[in-house]
Amino acid sequence: MSKKIGVIVFPGSNCDHDAYHAMKHVMNADTTFLWHKDKEIGDLDLVIVPGGFSYGDYLRSGAIARFSPIMEAVQDYVKKGFPVLGICNGFQILLEAGLLPGAMLHNEKLRFVCKNVNIRVENNRSLFTSGMKEGTVLNVPVSHGEGNYFIDDEGLSDLKEHEQIAFRYCDANGNVTQEANFNGSVDSIAGIINKQGNVLGMMPHPERAMEPLLGSSDGIPFFESIFNSLQLA
Repeated sequence: MSKKIGVIVFPGSNCDHDAYHAMKHVMNADTTFLWHKDKEIGDLDLVIVPGGFSYGDYLRSGAIARFSPIMEAVQDYVKKGFPVLGICNGFQILLEAGLLPGAMLHNEKLRFVCKNVNIRVENNRSLFTSGMKEGTVLNVPVSHGEGNYFIDDEGLSDLKEHEQIAFRYCDANGNVTQEANFNGSVDSIAGIINKQGNVLGMMPHPERAMEPLLGSSDGIPFFESIFNSLQLA
């Protein structure tokens, strides 16, 4: 079955071409760009909200992008049960749009961090992770200054109750440690899904870990998991 992937482009997006390359040239998917002023998504199997600095991160990350016309289409797309993946700034936009719970704060040490980190698969009961074993460690890059995920105690309990925590920061052996949680995120959270299971937001960049030349190809099993769940492989 043909794979149809859409990558949204906002003013200030800088990871849109990374996502496009990963989908079209590595995963061999039929991939197209969606402009922030578009009002329809069309016949797509997956929408990716990529990283970058949408609208220059004015006010706060994702705060302006959430009002783009395309985001109304994304809301409708999600309500129909279709999957949306938000990466880095895309995660921030999904939070601002209310498609995922919580908020992003500046990194704990108030420094922009760009490096490879390890994340652990916390559950494999979503379409995004069903092809990976729980406890699997992925080595993927991060590149953010506001990746300190926050949610209050009640919200955290709700995430745990509904098994919405997809990834946690960990060391190379899969241990969740304070040192591995470099940005200070609550409960070392690196990615979450919505209760319906069709929206995932994550700060790390799996689309930048698709080829050994880049230092890791651990993004491939992640996207294979998505495609297999959607019967697109």
